[in-house]
Amino acid sequence: MDVLAQACTALASVVLIAVFPLEAFWIDRPWVQRFLGIEPLGIAHVHLWSFCIGARNALAGVGGLVGLWIVNRGDETVGTAVVVTVLAYMLLSSLAMGVADLLGYWLPRGGSVRGTIASSVLPVVALLVIAT
Repeated sequence: MDVLAQACTALASVVLIAVFPLEAFWIDRPWVQRFLGIEPLGIAHVHLWSFCIGARNALAGVGGLVGLWIVNRGDETVGTAVVVTVLAYMLLSSLAMGVADLLGYWLPRGGSVRGTIASSVLPVVALLVIAT
């Protein structure tokens, strides 16, 4: 697997793991809300979902790192399949965030644009490099 694809996968994975505690445990803190681009109203009512999303993101990040480990220490074909699956999850879940914003579920409206773009770039680059 190309070094650029591996670097993008590793960075995207680490970001998802790093954001997990923000979503899962610190969502009620104003600086986290500013960082994630969300309004503080009703946070207590969505903390369950933010915890679950954070955990899923962390698991995807771990999956990406495991896939890279398999690529470099085991079977490159199997590792690449794991990495592509994780990258597809990362990309599609990021795009779902943008769709939720378009449907008016993100407050303030348009607040997901920065996060959607930021969380889509690395998976897209890695998938394109793998595909070529």
